[in-house]
Amino acid sequence: MTGRAQQTLRIIGGEWRGRKFQFPSAEHLRPTPDRVRETLFNWLMPIIEGARCLDLFCGSGALGLEALSRGASEVMFVDKNKQVIDTLKRTCELVKTDKARFFCGDANRFLDQTATAFDVIFLDPPYDLDLIEPIAKQLVKDRWLSPSAYIYIEHDGRFDVDLLPPTWQAHREKVAGQVYYSLYIRQD
Repeated sequence: MTGRAQQTLRIIGGEWRGRKFQFPSAEHLRPTPDRVRETLFNWLMPIIEGARCLDLFCGSGALGLEALSRGASEVMFVDKNKQVIDTLKRTCELVKTDKARFFCGDANRFLDQTATAFDVIFLDPPYDLDLIEPIAKQLVKDRWLSPSAYIYIEHDGRFDVDLLPPTWQAHREKVAGQVYYSLYIRQD
């Protein structure tokens, strides 16, 4: 990855509204578009402040950074790309937040640890790796979700949502170009 250009993302709302942050170019890395993030965080507005968030496959960090900007109490950023994690650490130092945690490694390896329940989970893996279903099952099995957790899922339209755990109820869904995105609520 050395020598690849940096890209920029803009925070849509909250404390860091309008700030731009850089992230490395990397294979499979495609930040959630501004329009999609704006809609998602409008959906999450009633619960994001004070929420504990897990940003699996964080990539650019757009979702986790947006959550922190809007008052999340903690965001755990998980990505296997060291350059991505190092860049996010520098970004969080730049804005002087102590609410960010980092795990550099595979999402499955992260989920093999002792579970800590999160209120909001951002699940946006590389589209072509078919990871949503197995990760969703592991999140439920290992108790990574708070009792009324919100789960955001982004995919390219090929994912069969009937494969999601039956306790996840669709709350909102939209399509923006090639991006299909949904917000689910855990209901036991």
